[in-house]
Amino acid sequence: MSFDPITVAVGDELPRLEVHVTRESVVRYSGASTDLNPIHFSDRHAQRIGLDGVVAHGMWTMGTALRVVTDWCEDLSRVQHYFVRFTRPVQVPDTDEGVLVSFGGRVTAVEDGIAQVQLEAACGQDKVLGAVKVEVRL
Repeated sequence: MSFDPITVAVGDELPRLEVHVTRESVVRYSGASTDLNPIHFSDRHAQRIGLDGVVAHGMWTMGTALRVVTDWCEDLSRVQHYFVRFTRPVQVPDTDEGVLVSFGGRVTAVEDGIAQVQLEAACGQDKVLGAVKVEVRL
């Protein structure tokens, strides 16, 4: 579905996005974001605090989810508000394939030139983001 501010309607589904995240991409994100917490590259450190292993950055998950909206509306400046609740971390196995994270969204309201979009993000059967809401200026 392409973005046409005039025809955006409640129930419109945004194009899905699927992203493989690997240990390499997590380490690269760590460096770029300067978040060098060892839970993002060391199973030993992650397990020490009760995680099963290395996890992707929450901000990576949040930012990648927003790509669903920005790819759809083709203009980041249209995003007026973005809210996310983190529900589960994305566990990243030490394999070449990493793990697949799926993102999608749909329009839940249109009022006064603003579309409300609800996003979803899942890793396998686990929802990794909850209560994700985006306001997009039409």
